[in-house]
Amino acid sequence: MNYVTAPAEKSTVKVTITFTGEEWSTAIAQAYAKTKGKYTVPGFRKGKAPKAVIENYYGKAVFYDEAFNYLYSNNYPEILEKEKENFTAVGEPELAIEDLSDEKVVMIATVPVKPEVVIEKYTGLKITKYEYNVTDADVDAEAEKLLARKATSVEVTDRPCKNGDTVNIDFSGSVNGVKFPGGTAEEYDLELGSGAFIPGFEEQVVGMSIGEEKDITVTFPENYQSDELKGKEAVFAIKLHKITGKQLPELNDEYVKANAGCETVEEYKTKTRERLQKAADKRSLDETENSIITEICKYATVEIPDAMIEAEIDKMVQDFSYRLMYQGLKLEDYLNYMGIDMPKFRTQFTQQAKPRVLSQLVVDKIVKAEGFKAEPEEIDAKIAEQAQSVGKTAEEYKKNIDPRQVEYIASDIIVTKMFDFLKANNELVTK
Repeated sequence: MNYVTAPAEKSTVKVTITFTGEEWSTAIAQAYAKTKGKYTVPGFRKGKAPKAVIENYYGKAVFYDEAFNYLYSNNYPEILEKEKENFTAVGEPELAIEDLSDEKVVMIATVPVKPEVVIEKYTGLKITKYEYNVTDADVDAEAEKLLARKATSVEVTDRPCKNGDTVNIDFSGSVNGVKFPGGTAEEYDLELGSGAFIPGFEEQVVGMSIGEEKDITVTFPENYQSDELKGKEAVFAIKLHKITGKQLPELNDEYVKANAGCETVEEYKTKTRERLQKAADKRSLDETENSIITEICKYATVEIPDAMIEAEIDKMVQDFSYRLMYQGLKLEDYLNYMGIDMPKFRTQFTQQAKPRVLSQLVVDKIVKAEGFKAEPEEIDAKIAEQAQSVGKTAEEYKKNIDPRQVEYIASDIIVTKMFDFLKANNELVTK
């Protein structure tokens, strides 16, 4: 076997593989040995007919497909390994037979490969930096959530309804003056701010008083489960009967000790602020780094193969499926409920997939261009940190560490170095 490679269209490489007549004969023999049991020939027990007899009965090409598969599977991975310094395959190849005879077989594999990115510049740019800081109102909101765990329900008669209240209402919806199925109910209990109804509905109920009636106008989302209502404007006639509010307990030392594991309210607020600020700092970091890569991508040129887009969509669908699983749902059930099939569902991720692939390609290009690496001592230091966090020595921790975890640690070190470099070599403007 010998082969040659040549660049092809849209980030693909054409691999022309030539097999000798002897290799083709061996492949046919292997195909016969593997598949002969499938063929029935008069006068022979199944699987016992000689190769020539089967070929004469079914046609000379009877073993070709299996023989092609044999040649491909036994040689293509070896070619990829040999060529790994020249290109990286990112999907399965398209196969074609260019020549076929007893003397030789020529197979063409058109392989989608990781494309080469050209970045005009990635330093000297003006980039938005995000900063989020925790306010007293944020801490108070967390305290209110803590108090809400022990809230009691009270009937409200002296004020209009507000978010957090449960209202008892009649509603009747219509589109162009015609009522639609499921759009009418009497004495329905709705918690305002829960998001149980379509956008705009609950917000317009807020502020109504007991006995008040009014019409509200909303628009059904474009992805609403009912095709008849998607994107349609509807009018709901509302009558409010009753308001039930929540009475919160007092935030005091006794309450936080029993419900938050803190000795005093001051300690609870301090720890809450620290927790919220840690999350805010993480958000600031993530959004700033996303801003950096997004800006650099504007200066990047690359031809992304479809295989990479499809692979990214696969990941996004899988992530969505995992999130549903955490809620006790299956993706198949979700699709049935929404009334869409998998191909249509995948198209929802198409617009997001391309920039995500481009971002990763840009990161890889900068890392390679600048030569960022994770040194062994840096990896060991990170492992020691993780070991300490679970009360183990580094040696104990290493015994059970997954090699993929080590790869992740190394990747994290490299990406951190890259962002430190980009932050130092671009102008970050605080938003």
